[in-house]
Amino acid sequence: QVQLVESGGGLVQPGGSLRLSCAASGSIEIIYTMGWYRQGPGKQRELVARITSGGTTNYVDSVKGRFTISRDNAKNTVYLQMNSLKPEDTAVYYCKQDRGPLSYWGQGTQVTVSS
Repeated sequence: QVQLVESGGGLVQPGGSLRLSCAASGSIEIIYTMGWYRQGPGKQRELVARITSGGTTNYVDSVKGRFTISRDNAKNTVYLQMNSLKPEDTAVYYCKQDRGPLSYWGQGTQVTVSS
C-alpha cells in the first residue's frame, strides 16, 4: 500500500514559521508530482503548492512569497516551508502524490496560527 506520512504541524503565532514534511513509501526510482493541500474550518480543500518530477513549482496566490515547496528525491519526501504565517493559514494540511491517474493522500497534519 502507498503510504504518505505528514509531520511538522502545530501551533504557531502569527508571523511565525513551520516546516511540514511528507514522506512517501515506495520506490524512489520513479519521481512523481507531489503537492500540499489544506482545508480550513468551514472551507473547501484547496491546493496550496505543487512540485513536479522536474522541479517545477506552483502556488496558490495567497501563499506566494511566503511558502516554499521542495523535495528530496533520495528520501522520497516533500516539504512545505511556511513563513510569515497568518491566522487564515489555519487548516489541516494534506500531502498528495499523483501516480498517473491515481492519487494518494496523507492523513493530514493540523496547523494552527493564533496568538
